Amino acid sequence: MDGIGIGLIGTGFMGKAHALAYRAARAVLGDVPPARLELLCEVPADKARAMADQFGFARSTDDWRALVNDPKVDIVSITTPNRLHKEIALAAIAAGKHVHCEKPMGMTLAEAKEMAAAAAAAGVKTIVGYNYIKNPAFQHACRLIRDGAIGRPIHFRGWVDEDYQADPNLPWTWRARLEEAGLGALGDLGCHLVSMAYGLMGPIESLIADMQTVHETRALPDGSERKKVENEDVATALVRFANGAQGSLAASRTAWGRKSKLAWEVHGTKGMLVFDQERMNELHLYQNEGERALQGFKTILTGPDHPPYGLFCPAPGHQLGFNDLKVLEAGAFLRWVGGGGKSSPDFSEALEFEKVIHAMAASAREGRRVSVQDQAG
Repeated sequence: MDGIGIGLIGTGFMGKAHALAYRAARAVLGDVPPARLELLCEVPADKARAMADQFGFARSTDDWRALVNDPKVDIVSITTPNRLHKEIALAAIAAGKHVHCEKPMGMTLAEAKEMAAAAAAAGVKTIVGYNYIKNPAFQHACRLIRDGAIGRPIHFRGWVDEDYQADPNLPWTWRARLEEAGLGALGDLGCHLVSMAYGLMGPIESLIADMQTVHETRALPDGSERKKVENEDVATALVRFANGAQGSLAASRTAWGRKSKLAWEVHGTKGMLVFDQERMNELHLYQNEGERALQGFKTILTGPDHPPYGLFCPAPGHQLGFNDLKVLEAGAFLRWVGGGGKSSPDFSEALEFEKVIHAMAASAREGRRVSVQDQAG
């Protein structure tokens, strides 16, 4: 097979993750079509050539429009800054290309809705970069809940903390601008937590939230002046799920010492589940069964019994990593584009996650409980 042509736009952290994922997907998963690393876009042109050579792409360009319209590109992989997501995605969809876009989809809810509507109308396949939900530990937690291992889920408590904006002396960047980044901690981190809450508990119906900008100004890199930080460093919400359960969500990019503290608890009528992304190969299960004096949390280490872990490593406890989850994401999309089963989340599903983070922002601005589905964008 000639393979499915990949066009990658952007070569930062996520660009490299996408390149590694598409190169490794068939080797790891086996049952996916081969990916052909066809065209890489970066600016300036000499950097594009160098990164294409490093990542293993056949060709390079400094014009993303040329990539989108290239006949040898089947999937457009978007790992640019947030402000470019919508424009590139809409152009790719208009060109009949399938789209792999990093989150958040757009800077506003209106942008995300426009992207989802365009993809649906064109009939192209899409996926958004929520790779944490591909974790075998997370998938096992979902199965345990479906099988009734902790009874009826009644409460969700989740938080996602990092410290990449904790230092007040860090310079101002595009991430502080609404017109370039959109939401702050919610768009960067909170949407990942929402994707997990949805998988474990189902849709969020309504919420009441608050937000805080901890460092209200930051100095420009040259120190010439200080500029306003226009989006949030911290956000919290009390939520109600459609199934009647309640819970809380919290996101912070100013939490000293936290690196990837994407953690949650699901409380049920017969037990609970606990997870922490900083220990992403462990799941903790408590069940109210047997002699009370012997009850306690069980630590489940992921291994071959938690598919598809075994496709990476035959030995339990040896652990997967962030980029392995990207391999699962890219592999699922290749399988779908090649005629296999649907991968998730597509633009329409990811739109539901973005409705929640924008509902949190609206609730914080307006000081009231809001319905997630009533958000107009």
